[in-house]
Amino acid sequence: MVGHHHAARADRRPPLAGEVGDARDAVGCCHENVRPVRGERPMPHRDANSDRSGARRKEDRRANELISRRHAWRGGHRSPRPRFHRTASVLGLQSVPICELAEGMTHYDLIIRGGRVLDPETQLDATADVAIKDGAIAAVGDVAGAADGVIDAAGLAVVPGFIDLHAHGQSLPADRMQAFDGVTTTLELEVGVMPVARWYDEQEAIGRTLNYGAASGWVFARIATMTTQQTASNIGGMGEAMRDKRWVEEVASAAETAEIVERTRQGLEQGGLGIAFPNAYAPGTGMKELSELCSLAAKSNVPTYTHIAYMSNVDPRSSVDAYTRLIGLAGSTGAHMHICHFNSTSLQDVERCAELVQTAQAQGLKVTTEAYPYGTGSTVVGAGFFADPAFCQRMGTGYDAIEMVAERHRLGSRDELLERQQADPGALVLIHFLDVAVNQRHRDLLDVSVLFPGGAIASDAMPWILSNGTDYTGDAWPLPDDAVSHPRSSATFTKFLREWVLDRKAMPLMDGLAKCTLIPAQILEPSTPAMRRKGRLQAGCDADIAVLDLAGLRDRADFLHMNRASEGVRHLLVNGRAVIADGHLIRDARPGRAVRRPVLS
Repeated sequence: MVGHHHAARADRRPPLAGEVGDARDAVGCCHENVRPVRGERPMPHRDANSDRSGARRKEDRRANELISRRHAWRGGHRSPRPRFHRTASVLGLQSVPICELAEGMTHYDLIIRGGRVLDPETQLDATADVAIKDGAIAAVGDVAGAADGVIDAAGLAVVPGFIDLHAHGQSLPADRMQAFDGVTTTLELEVGVMPVARWYDEQEAIGRTLNYGAASGWVFARIATMTTQQTASNIGGMGEAMRDKRWVEEVASAAETAEIVERTRQGLEQGGLGIAFPNAYAPGTGMKELSELCSLAAKSNVPTYTHIAYMSNVDPRSSVDAYTRLIGLAGSTGAHMHICHFNSTSLQDVERCAELVQTAQAQGLKVTTEAYPYGTGSTVVGAGFFADPAFCQRMGTGYDAIEMVAERHRLGSRDELLERQQADPGALVLIHFLDVAVNQRHRDLLDVSVLFPGGAIASDAMPWILSNGTDYTGDAWPLPDDAVSHPRSSATFTKFLREWVLDRKAMPLMDGLAKCTLIPAQILEPSTPAMRRKGRLQAGCDADIAVLDLAGLRDRADFLHMNRASEGVRHLLVNGRAVIADGHLIRDARPGRAVRRPVLS
């Protein structure tokens, strides 16, 4: 992870004798008949309800403190650990159920047998079994026991399910496409939602395939406070609200600022995962308001998920300017500033932006990043930065770089853009900012963000729409032929692993997997206890697991066929229940659970 996590953990030591047992006694093991053995890491017990008693929360805090001492970090990088690929018996990873000694073998819900198990946190890379009980991992190693079901994973990789910090789809078709991309947890953190409690209630009522969660949507607080509009709590609703540009362009009054901050605070108290901060869509926001929101994030110990204020290759209001502002807010308020889509907001100045971020991290500031492996972005056509008269100069592209998603039509002029913004500001567009297909220099620039040390991979997955421009949230599988979005909505993680890790070998497999699993979990876990059980393959962790055919893993979606599912995810488990089995979707599977901070109001 990046600097602030390292600094926080530098003084922690391995547990003393008895501490591991104490931690498990405090919270209970996810499978109580399994005792810890060498190679297994104890983890906190799943909490069924967010409104636990004060005594239980105190016990959890104590257990988490004990467990966290096992994480050693130094100097901005993970402490080096040797990597192995041996059998579990050589590594001494046998799981020994207590009841086996007296009553016979333990019975599990499912055992994944004989796969290559990779856990980025412990650096385990071994042929082993994974046993699952009651939605959690009960044992990892040479598992003796029977199970209701068995997956033969010989020749396959068994890895933690991928965690997507930046996904706007949040629907059944979006979940299904991301499942084939190896994703088990999909979060709306950049734009967020509001009211947060209502959104979580709606998702539970609908039933979700993947785990889900959202941040407190600052932009919707601004819309509600500064205009009279009622808008849907999603990226399309934000676009539609651009018909009244007061919230986009104007500085809020003191009274309005207080109301915006209070609405955002309420979202956090309802369990929001941080503050969604798409500053570029409201560039008129004053620094007083921004600083108040960042101070709220710091006080609440949550990240802000920030789309930087400006995107431009030239001053004034350049990307470099925006990153300098963001780093200044991290330093002056103490907020954790998470940078959304580092690749698309940095444009062709990504090398300089990366230098600034690395310097901030080296100084101990809480700044983290994410990126997706494409040179084309996507947003709503109503975004104010498109209407800038100097758009072409500032972005380094022409208006033909803006493509209407539903119609597959590229714009021809600023006049056409303004007409589109007036007619349907919430319509989705693609923005082609790097030509990575033919331009090696552009490919090198994309590498800077995708391979950024300690940075997460996150998709910025968009909603699925039909050719008539309406949202598609139906049950058809495969998706309708005219369902379109962005290839990143289908293939971000498989594309990254196939191209950067497996083919180009730009980084080791374990490090590539960490970008998809452990790193996003660690960005969230200081504020969201549930994330301490995700992004890992260890006893006590949630059974969010992908079983991959690494040889056959490949992205199939492109800009002509956006709705092609990726290949190579042979099995996908969410909370121990199958979503994909033998490469096929289980259509009625709805095992997704809410990822949510403790609810205070």
